[in-house]
Amino acid sequence: MRLVVTGSAGHLGEALVRVLRAEGHGVLGLDLLPSPTTDVVADVADRAALRDALRGADGVLHTATLHKPHVASHPREAFVRTNVQGTLAVVEEAAGAGVGRVVVTSTTSAYGRALSPAPGEPAAWVDEDVVPVPRNVYGATKVAAEDLCEVVHRETGLPVLVLRTSRFFPEGDDVAEQRAAYDDANLKANELLHRRVDLEDVVAAHRCALERAPALRWGRYVVSAPTPFTRGDAAELRRDAAAVVRRLFPGVDAVYGPRGWRLPPSLDRVYDSTRARRDLGWAPRWTFGHALAALAAGGEARSALAASVGTKGYHDRPTGPCTAAGRAPR
Repeated sequence: MRLVVTGSAGHLGEALVRVLRAEGHGVLGLDLLPSPTTDVVADVADRAALRDALRGADGVLHTATLHKPHVASHPREAFVRTNVQGTLAVVEEAAGAGVGRVVVTSTTSAYGRALSPAPGEPAAWVDEDVVPVPRNVYGATKVAAEDLCEVVHRETGLPVLVLRTSRFFPEGDDVAEQRAAYDDANLKANELLHRRVDLEDVVAAHRCALERAPALRWGRYVVSAPTPFTRGDAAELRRDAAAVVRRLFPGVDAVYGPRGWRLPPSLDRVYDSTRARRDLGWAPRWTFGHALAALAAGGEARSALAASVGTKGYHDRPTGPCTAAGRAPR
């Protein structure tokens, strides 16, 4: 297939371009930032550049976005332009060009305040039926972009699938208390229990969505590592998550102990990706159990692809854990 990947200089965009090209697809990368995986340097809201890029394309993987770390550094208008106007431009121009399918990358951050149960309540069980309550401009613009995708699909018939991905960034956590309390690799391994997905599996989900879009036509999906928990665990996860994990993984302390790692004492939410696995035929590999086995064998709790793409950061100046030297501003 001839494919267009927007946001091709980002973590996911670069990984998609690399994997899809290795599979023999013709891939054109579009991004505001020059990079080895970017062919067209342009703003994703630039419709003329999009028209040129989409000519003859079979599908689009739309990953370009302003992210949560940009909330403190970019005005709200920039989020509206990139996340809302940019997404609308992609799907409208794709429909006009006769592109056969579009996969749009969204985020579980769209759920916002719906992820925060009150004190004493069970952990929130988050699937596609939970109604988003955006917490900031990032979440609000991603929800607005999703809704516009649905409007364009219904008006034009363009097949569009939206993937609400959980955390896959390699940078340190944006919460200082978390960074202080846990080794970074420990924290990310813990998150595979309930709110993280490996980059390799995110790429696989997008590839599955690309294949299934013409048949499914429209849908929103949570994309997160399969949780080992059930809804019946939600109350105990809030009270004593470590006990639940030890019950499900009796050998966890033998892996964590020598590293000085700790299990989370409490979890406030669990992302459920059952529907994505069922409808998309997605079979993620990097579960918590798989990561434990990799650690026990002397490896890392992440894929080779995630390690290879590495850390990019979001800013070109010191702003905290999401900075990478030399990164141009988005």
